[in-house]
Amino acid sequence: MATTIAGANWEGQRLEGLSHAGVTFTDADLTEAELSGSHFSDCIFQRAQFNCSRHTDVAFVNCTFVNCNFFEARFVDCKLTGSKFERCSFDLLDVQGGNWSHVALVSADLRRAKFAACRLREADLTKVRLDGASVRDSDLSGAWLGGAQLAKCDLRGSDLSAFEPLTMDLNGAIMDFQQAIQIATALGIDVHPE
Repeated sequence: MATTIAGANWEGQRLEGLSHAGVTFTDADLTEAELSGSHFSDCIFQRAQFNCSRHTDVAFVNCTFVNCNFFEARFVDCKLTGSKFERCSFDLLDVQGGNWSHVALVSADLRRAKFAACRLREADLTKVRLDGASVRDSDLSGAWLGGAQLAKCDLRGSDLSAFEPLTMDLNGAIMDFQQAIQIATALGIDVHPE
């Protein structure tokens, strides 16, 4: 039986050990909340406010986020496998570690977001805006990046094996030497040492 929780007010609270499955949360307020050691699976968050919230070792598995605000939200070692985001805002999102594999962030505006040491394997990043963002030391293998905007994005240390340079904007993207060789090779350039 599906459960709906409307208007949950967790603003500024410290919450630990929450467990919800198949719950729809509408208009939840998690502004400045601190969540840890919690698990949400197959849940739906509609119009939820995650502004300035902090999440440590929290799982949002196969969840759906619709019209949610993640302004300055921070996720540390969290698992968001299989979750999808629709019409959400992510200004100053900060992701440290964790597993975001198979996440759908189609057309998301992540221009001021930071991802560090995050697993984004097979994530759907089609038409994502990451221009000027930072995606450092992260696993982007198998990610879908058609039409992605990555101009001036800091990609150093990340796995770029899924990159098809002609299908995305990489103008001014920041890479290390090995990544640059990988991109050049993907473009058909035969790179030789002097």
